[in-house]
Amino acid sequence: QVQLVASGGGLVQPGGSLRLSCAASGRTISIVSVGWFRQAPGKEREFVGFIRGSGGRGYWRDSGRGRFNISRDDAENTVYLQMNDLKPEDTAVYFCGAETKGSGDLWRSAEYEYWGQGTQVTVSS
Repeated sequence: QVQLVASGGGLVQPGGSLRLSCAASGRTISIVSVGWFRQAPGKEREFVGFIRGSGGRGYWRDSGRGRFNISRDDAENTVYLQMNDLKPEDTAVYFCGAETKGSGDLWRSAEYEYWGQGTQVTVSS
């Protein structure tokens, strides 16, 4: 079993930055990739990006391209989502997920077996 705890959300003004954390515990050695998703009120959960354990690469959807960066600290079993130049449309609950099967479709939330509880990000002046 893997447990994930997402944190770091809050209220930020447009143009500001936040760094979200996803701390893993339990059988962390089984984690292959960690993904970030977000869900705004009344909308479906949508893909933000992921990072693979082997290559350490991160990807993000078009709306975050150039503004979001995913990184990891293996010693701390933590994955970070750095978000810069935040916009009101980035307001959502942000979730991190972990998958252990080496999925190739990491943009799909169904590929993740474990989820954190979510952290609220509100971008408003």
